[in-house]
Amino acid sequence: MRTKASIELRDLQLQTQIGIYKPGDIVPDRPLDLTLKVDSDLVLTTEDGIGHVFDYDPLIADIESLAGDGLYEAQERLVSRIVEACASYPQVTALEISLRKSPVRNQSGSLGVRLLLEQADLAALRN
Repeated sequence: MRTKASIELRDLQLQTQIGIYKPGDIVPDRPLDLTLKVDSDLVLTTEDGIGHVFDYDPLIADIESLAGDGLYEAQERLVSRIVEACASYPQVTALEISLRKSPVRNQSGSLGVRLLLEQADLAALRN
């Protein structure tokens, strides 16, 4: 049996500006979901301490910094920049990211983008 491990971040509300809205428009929330595949030794550990696991706090700080960089016309650009930040961590072997906005119309619905990168995709980004 091969053990698989992931780090999951759900419903992170980003302080960001995505899209162009007129005065009076409802500006939707933008929760981020992120799943990072990592070596199982970083989750199934026999020792306590941050030195034995994937320290995700610096990555979250990177994501918050990217989100606050300024106006993004398209959420796809912010997602792409977050993926680049994730790729800078060699412990991340694959990832899935989703950014959605809600409400879309009439105080209902959500609309988002999802991207899945496997190990080869991350290797290509790193080169």
